[in-house]
Amino acid sequence: MNYTWKRLRRCLKKLRNPAEYEAKLAELKDLLSLESQGFIKIYYADESGFNLTPNVPYGWQPKGEQSGILSQRSPTTNVFGLLSKDNDFEGYTLKGSMNAACLISFIDDFASGLKQRTVIVLDNVSFHHSALVKAKMAEWKEMDLLIWFLPTYSPHLNLIETLWRKIKYEWLKPHHYACKDTFDQALAHILTNIGSEFVINFT
Repeated sequence: MNYTWKRLRRCLKKLRNPAEYEAKLAELKDLLSLESQGFIKIYYADESGFNLTPNVPYGWQPKGEQSGILSQRSPTTNVFGLLSKDNDFEGYTLKGSMNAACLISFIDDFASGLKQRTVIVLDNVSFHHSALVKAKMAEWKEMDLLIWFLPTYSPHLNLIETLWRKIKYEWLKPHHYACKDTFDQALAHILTNIGSEFVINFT
């Protein structure tokens, strides 16, 4: 039949600006080189939403049977996370929508505990480029914290996307969706134990 069983993903490659992508990729390689030499530490940052609508993109099922998880309406818990390649993670949760003010508050808190020059990798969500955020960048730079933006339409370069997939498709189990309390407890446990119980091998 010439079919393969795999998760469907939206293809963004055709939407990229090739020149911008190559220039940004070269910059990222330079940053990674500096990190490997111990001059900086890179954190990959992003937001993701979690609720009782399960993330099960595919699965084998017995013929004649329909297996699944009951989808339920529930408020979304939004998580802003910062993740390094060595699984150092800082996470911030909120029940409302992310915006520039929330982003600034979370990065301010994160910056207060930094011990070395740090680069935060962000994507190009509109509020990441807001006037409020841009006005903070000089202040963060004085704290040895720099913001570096990914090329557009390049989520594969943001390592924290792997974390969101791990949480949604692997670490959250079907029984965690039984009710909101169970789900919230499971999500909180995962977020608290990233780097110890829950680890991603980026090598």
